[in-house]
Amino acid sequence: MNSSCGKKSLNPSNVKVVDYTLSRINNQKIHIISNSRDKSYRSIVSNKELERNDNLKLNESTSSGKKLYRCVLCGKQFVSINVLVKHKRTHTGEKLCTCVVCGKKFVKNSHLKIHHRIHTGEKPFKCVVCGKDFRSKGHLKTHHRIHTGEKPYGCVVCGKKFVRNGHLITHQRTHTGEKPYSCIICDKKFKSNGELKAHQRVHTGEKPYSCAECGKVFARNGHLITHQRRHTGEKPYSCIICDKKFKSNGELKLHQRIHTGEKPYSCIECGKEFRRNSHLKVHQRIHTGEKPYKCVVCGKEFVSSSQLKRHQRTHTGKKLYSCGACDQQFGRKSDLKKHEKNTH
Repeated sequence: MNSSCGKKSLNPSNVKVVDYTLSRINNQKIHIISNSRDKSYRSIVSNKELERNDNLKLNESTSSGKKLYRCVLCGKQFVSINVLVKHKRTHTGEKLCTCVVCGKKFVKNSHLKIHHRIHTGEKPFKCVVCGKDFRSKGHLKTHHRIHTGEKPYGCVVCGKKFVRNGHLITHQRTHTGEKPYSCIICDKKFKSNGELKAHQRVHTGEKPYSCAECGKVFARNGHLITHQRRHTGEKPYSCIICDKKFKSNGELKLHQRIHTGEKPYSCIECGKEFRRNSHLKVHQRIHTGEKPYKCVVCGKEFVSSSQLKRHQRTHTGKKLYSCGACDQQFGRKSDLKKHEKNTH
């Protein structure tokens, strides 16, 4: 018995030196022993262990004399067979590490430890710039790029750069058209798992993000952030043509179509084109006869919520639009414009 590690040492005459492609190595530890003749380290493994692996290969000795184990699937090299066996799970999808709280499975124990901090709330890594805390060193490193402006991942098609490799992979699908994530309810497809999860809230009605100012709830955090700018007045997106400012990048893109004349949404019934998909949907109700918005006072129905709101002012008498020249008020913006044109 070897006193230093508690494992039985193998006699070199009873084992095979591993210098060829292995077949199915299991998770048992491989011991490294010294060859008494040349004092160089050789990697050895029992015949039983040789029966269990097709994906691993041992490289020739490096200049330092150490053996490196190479994954034949991706070429990555490791100094230990144990590490290589664990790496192999990234290809096979095998997940042996299970969270005792929620049952989620992971390939690596280190990934499980990071995940477990979701349950404990532990965030041991702090940003020295803004003080924000993170569950893992990797998350902190990625976050730090917000402060440095570093975007190390670039798209080879259009050159757009990203902070995270995952964001680049999702972006590349805009070029390939790939949408590998499908909704099990309506079969709609998405480029990323995040988009799918956000979409599924349409079916569940879940709105986990709420505004601290007014209590309005949202299905997406991005929608909450945009909404909060109504309270702060922040408009960080500017049009380079007319300098008009907007709360979100989406609003800016829609506005820019006024300058470009782009109308990417067309009605399959009559061919009319629109700048916004929402405008197309409202228009299509002219053809279908659908009027999903009903006045609770008189029961009149409308094709859009904006039409319903305008109508409701006939009951309330509320007039939101005032003439800057004579202070006359109007319930509709179109009535104000007619007044200004004909009177002033």
